[in-house]
Amino acid sequence: MPVNSTDPVRLVDVVLVKGGRTKIRYPAELLSDDGTRIAVRAPWAGEGVRDFGFVRFEPGDVFTEYYWRDRWYSVKEVRGASGALKGWYCDVTRPATLTGTELVVEDLDLDLWRSAGGDDVRRLDEDEFAQSGLAERDPEAAAAAVRALDELEALARGDRFGELSACF
Repeated sequence: MPVNSTDPVRLVDVVLVKGGRTKIRYPAELLSDDGTRIAVRAPWAGEGVRDFGFVRFEPGDVFTEYYWRDRWYSVKEVRGASGALKGWYCDVTRPATLTGTELVVEDLDLDLWRSAGGDDVRRLDEDEFAQSGLAERDPEAAAAAVRALDELEALARGDRFGELSACF
């Protein structure tokens, strides 16, 4: 159902599923839903600081997250407490489903990071993906996941990713 700026604030629970189990659940403000793309905003939902070495997620960070019903990834714009852009964390997932107030996304272990300046683009967790057994259990889903990561990387390496992300 489409949501626009005149609608009252609506909260949803984002549910990230991994390996058939809920990995994390957190409340988020529904910003928009055009029937294909869903945008939400939420504070960092992890506990304490998560230091990846190339970026730190910490209390006060704000994530504007974009999910699709027809794409195999999600894109999360990450801003620090001051509002400064840290970058984009992208998850390879099955297409999202929104039922009532529950936005469910199945994480497929592949991730991509793009720094705010674009000088750091990293494919992440390819070893976890290989060990997940998805290629054996569901070869079509595994192939779609790899294609999604390749697509994200091509977009992230482009000069206009910041502008394109506004279209996410």
